[in-house]
Amino acid sequence: MSGMLRIPRSRGTFSGVLLVLLGAWGGLIAFIGPYFHYAYTPDSAWSYTSGRLWLEVMPGAGALVGGLIALASASRPAAMFGAWLAAISGAWFALGAIIGHAWTGSGLTAGTPVGGTLTRVVEQIGFFAGLGVVIVFLAALALGRLSVVGIRDGTIPAGTLPQQPEPAGSGSGTA
Repeated sequence: MSGMLRIPRSRGTFSGVLLVLLGAWGGLIAFIGPYFHYAYTPDSAWSYTSGRLWLEVMPGAGALVGGLIALASASRPAAMFGAWLAAISGAWFALGAIIGHAWTGSGLTAGTPVGGTLTRVVEQIGFFAGLGVVIVFLAALALGRLSVVGIRDGTIPAGTLPQQPEPAGSGSGTA
């Protein structure tokens, strides 16, 4: 049983690297986006608000840490924890601003997009909804790969051969 809890480190590499990059994007874009006229109010670089902390920095850090855990772990449960952490962070990116409005007086607001009509749509997708959906998708992909025990992952006891199926039509019965 303990052999099935070990996985090759390469199992979560692709998803882990992308989750780390997307987590870094989500956590930093609010602070460096104004340099490129890609921002929410306040549209000044490195401007801190509690909304940015709870709606961008925290889920970005969660996705980044979850991606690092999935990337570096050789233990199936630990890697699955990292993937779940990233999935929850992605869901918070997509839904946090909506849920934040329900808490009256919480101050959880991301501000408003500063661009024109098309730029506002791109900012909403790149900052929150689209980013969260992509993070959840990659985390779900990692969870799917981690939940399957492959042939190479399972161990066959030494000295035993895997059973071969009998060919159809080879009746060994006597008539």
